[in-house]
Amino acid sequence: MTLLETDRPALDLEDIVASAAQALEGASALEIIRWAVATFGDRICLTSSMSDAALIHLVSKVKPGIDVLFVDTGYHFAETIGTRDAVQAVYPVNVINVTPSRTVAEQEAALGPRLYGRNPDLCCHLRKVEPLSKALEGYMAWFSGIRREETPSRRDRKVVEWDGRRGMVKVNPILDWTQEDMDNYIADNGVLVNPLHYDGYPSIGCAPCTRPVAPGEDPRSGRWAGTGKTECGIHL
Repeated sequence: MTLLETDRPALDLEDIVASAAQALEGASALEIIRWAVATFGDRICLTSSMSDAALIHLVSKVKPGIDVLFVDTGYHFAETIGTRDAVQAVYPVNVINVTPSRTVAEQEAALGPRLYGRNPDLCCHLRKVEPLSKALEGYMAWFSGIRREETPSRRDRKVVEWDGRRGMVKVNPILDWTQEDMDNYIADNGVLVNPLHYDGYPSIGCAPCTRPVAPGEDPRSGRWAGTGKTECGIHL
């Protein structure tokens, strides 16, 4: 039984978010995860880009068997698909492959080739944002692996947020982790990592829109390079 299933009067989800965001600010990732699992039970899932399995490793320690949603855009590197398959084999989780409504070929037939180059915002919306939003409809909350230090738009985020666009709760357990924290956790726990990280890709998206990053460059500068775009739209 979760906290939402007790005999207490039903609480508005936005009220839960407001109180939890304040109470859990500064809490450890595991404390945040335990609160979310106790609150939402089987109505919470985890999303992953398969850049690494740090959050998957953390969450599965508290809730084995949790659904992990992976958006297969049709444009991923082979290494990313391999990481997805390895995660399913290694961790006690249920990986769900989420796909867009159109295949790449169908999208190109309807909208022309290389939409990712001509209109990356629309391509991301059709192949990432839209299918993920549909897949999340069966849940009350979702775990995200965003971190404050990654982009300026993430610096003011909360560990527990109201996702108004989807009408659900978003939980960000590793929001305050630095890259050093992430690296140490991965090394200490033998966490699976996408092999592209070792080839100069600190941030990994779709193959046509991701390039290697030179030493000293911003880790996300290889995403949509030269377009001024920094977010796919999932976390806006």
